[in-house]
Amino acid sequence: MPGRRRALRYLSVGEGRTLVLLHGFAMQPRTYLPLAHLLADRIRVVIPDLFDRRARWDFDEMVTSLVSTFDELGLDQVSMLGHSFGGGLELGLAARNPARVVECVFSDTLGIRDRFRLAAEATRHPLGFFRLATPPATRAFVRTLTAHPVRMAEAGWWGFQNDRTPEIEKCAEAGIPCHVLWAARDTLLARSDGEEFARRLHATFAVADAPPGYGPIDHDWMFDDAVLFASYLDRLGLQVFGDRPEPVWAQPATDAGALP
Repeated sequence: MPGRRRALRYLSVGEGRTLVLLHGFAMQPRTYLPLAHLLADRIRVVIPDLFDRRARWDFDEMVTSLVSTFDELGLDQVSMLGHSFGGGLELGLAARNPARVVECVFSDTLGIRDRFRLAAEATRHPLGFFRLATPPATRAFVRTLTAHPVRMAEAGWWGFQNDRTPEIEKCAEAGIPCHVLWAARDTLLARSDGEEFARRLHATFAVADAPPGYGPIDHDWMFDDAVLFASYLDRLGLQVFGDRPEPVWAQPATDAGALP
């Protein structure tokens, strides 16, 4: 097809209905394999490489490449899960291609603010990132920085300065079922931003707190606490998991952006 972008490289685990997972800033698909393997007995999890570009990193080009990846996989419609930076791409893709998106889950993601602390830190002071990151995130960051330093800086700048308000409005108008999950002690993104993001998106909002025996639940809980994250994900009533009841604990955000 003239003008069609090539599909991205990806990891695929499991079979059945497909959940596309978009990874966080400077992370890699394999970082999320613990979660993918937990879900693989019920669904297929596809994790594209968001830094798999031969040219400069560009948001619009990346969205087009993601759609080409869906086409290559024969996916007419997908459920999506975005973590942090990946949630910003998820939002943009859903706003531009609402007919191809069944539902969206955003975990500790780029929301209403146009300033993203992690992207700013990594773009301006790469070594300073390590005081914010967990060991798995640090390892992924080093690999990505070594392999794609320029693309990572370009993607970080997009995450730092992009205004996502128009895309939030388009997704809300399209009526795409959306859910926002937030770590109780996210040190990178404010919970109040997540609540406001959910309110504007007409999404449910839930905060993951630490159960007995767990340490603080922070920004990278999707892969640092994969078992806990999977338990929250499983209770959202997602279509990708088949016929399930309505969410039993996630609630719509109130007009003030706060939960009861």
